[in-house]
Amino acid sequence: MPAPSLSLRIAPDLPSAVPGVWHADALGAGPQAAQPTGHALLDAQLPGGGWPVGALCEVLQPLAGLHEWQLVLPALAQATARRTGAVVAVAPPCEPFGPALKAQGLPPERLCVVRAGSARAAFWAAEQALRCHGVLAVMAWLPQAPAAALRRLQLAAAQQQQLLWVFRPVSAAPQASPALLRLQVQGLPAGASAPTTPGLQVQILKRRGPPLVQALDLPGCHPRLAQALAAQAERRHAAQVVARAMVARYNAAALGEQAAPMRPEPAMVALQGRGHALDRIAAAMAG
Repeated sequence: MPAPSLSLRIAPDLPSAVPGVWHADALGAGPQAAQPTGHALLDAQLPGGGWPVGALCEVLQPLAGLHEWQLVLPALAQATARRTGAVVAVAPPCEPFGPALKAQGLPPERLCVVRAGSARAAFWAAEQALRCHGVLAVMAWLPQAPAAALRRLQLAAAQQQQLLWVFRPVSAAPQASPALLRLQVQGLPAGASAPTTPGLQVQILKRRGPPLVQALDLPGCHPRLAQALAAQAERRHAAQVVARAMVARYNAAALGEQAAPMRPEPAMVALQGRGHALDRIAAAMAG
């Protein structure tokens, strides 16, 4: 006896609007609040038109400390202007520079920086900050982030309805993540349309909606802030190169070998005789 044929009702047959039903070929919509990112092109591709409030946003990038503030600072400036509460930065790779942030709308007195001696301590600090009623947003740099720990942060953000960004390296892209929104960010070289303001290229890896194959090219932040962030990354890279060379010389000496002469690193040569870039930029930005 032949099996009876089944008639399946597929999504296109459903009404265009059904309460509680989300069509996967459209951006998700629901009661969840969103904070505009300050980048119109990005807002147009995000469910709710911005960063989800009370959810984990994961940002992947090739070098920590270079693009985070460019990406989230416009939203933080808007959020702190409208709502009370502190912005907590957990384990940032370099010290945030107050005058530069103030020039872009984030009062330094609203920023709390937490140093952590280990990945476990950083997770603990981020979770405790999310459970604090006096916190508006949390930014956490967590290179090694187990999925279970990320789920705890997601739950804490949902309970208190706070903004949450976790910054991780690009190498974490193949790993599963409970983040509601997942982006990959890299810098764009200055071009003819913006010769002094490097922009950002943002790839949306995960969102409640259809896949977005095309990357988004966002205009850069204030050119002096972009210069300051690049200078910080340059100095950190130069320090790492010198540290590696010193370790190599020490190991060679311990083995009784003749160490190769240290050649000046181009990044260090460029920095010699210059003060900290942020010292020179702050006054111009605040003006």
